[in-house]
Amino acid sequence: MTADAPEIRRVRREDLPALVELIRDHARYERAGELRADLGEALGRSLFAGSPRLKMLVAARRDERVGYASWSLEASTWQAAEYAHLDCLYLRKDERGRGTGRLLLRAVEAEARAAGAGELQWQTPAWNQDAIRFYRRHGAQEEAKARFTLPLAHEVPSLP
Repeated sequence: MTADAPEIRRVRREDLPALVELIRDHARYERAGELRADLGEALGRSLFAGSPRLKMLVAARRDERVGYASWSLEASTWQAAEYAHLDCLYLRKDERGRGTGRLLLRAVEAEARAAGAGELQWQTPAWNQDAIRFYRRHGAQEEAKARFTLPLAHEVPSLP
């Protein structure tokens, strides 16, 4: 790590307040709307439970959190194997173009590989051309798919 490079490490409980602010910035950037009011508490439960599914890395430059990446293991029916799903990779605007995104992406790759994942998958909004260029530069290949969300607040008939 060079003198100016951020530290990339697993998130700690004391990171949560700064991390919540980064996540809120990320949601605003992606035009996602309001996030839950208890995000910090819920995130703490998700990250620090006995065997957490959600994994998160933070980029810290001195005492500031400047970015984060989160991922989890998922299952692929077609491959009959696990893959890693990169849920978020976000950097503060002033941190972009400094190599921090590459460090975060490589760190997630290393953790996913160590966990037994055969590949890393993610999506980004089609309008986010900066992210698309970044991912392409790092060897990622696009797959054209539409993403759907089905809220589960309504009743669905049970299977017979």
